[in-house]
Amino acid sequence: MSNTTQAADDRRASLARRLAENPDGVIETLARDHGVTTLEATRMLPSANCSWAPATAFADIFKDIATWGDVLFLVHTPNIVLECVGPVPRGEFGRGFFNLHGDGPIGGHIKADRCSAIAFVRRPFMGLDSCSIQFFDEDGAAMFKIFVRRRPDRSLDASQVRAFQALAAQFAATAS
Repeated sequence: MSNTTQAADDRRASLARRLAENPDGVIETLARDHGVTTLEATRMLPSANCSWAPATAFADIFKDIATWGDVLFLVHTPNIVLECVGPVPRGEFGRGFFNLHGDGPIGGHIKADRCSAIAFVRRPFMGLDSCSIQFFDEDGAAMFKIFVRRRPDRSLDASQVRAFQALAAQFAATAS
């Protein structure tokens, strides 16, 4: 084994230990600091914090989320963390995209065929419980994340947590 390979293995093992001990933190930063993709880092979360759905469930997951009301839609790139609160439109496929059209602030066109994995993540973030559905592309980057909304007291919306848990259970059974 080369020194480079050993160093990479050591960084991965270090991150896996870190996440097992404390799953809190900005996963993109942890991934970058340990030389792995965001997808790889998310796969290192303990099973109590993360379950998976197949990418083929993309439209079905959107169909369900469209019934939740306002959520936090987040896109995290190296250059911006963009947050938008509103209802997620049901969406439909057309012209090579999954198109989100509606009256709310969340809209656009997603290259759903680039989605390679979908994670249901429940873990602490900045010391607070969080629930998100995270969509990953073929390169291991997070395409976007959809978070259960918070109440004014910063607690999670209980009805959305129940919907999140039901959806995670439904699709985790079919994940590969």
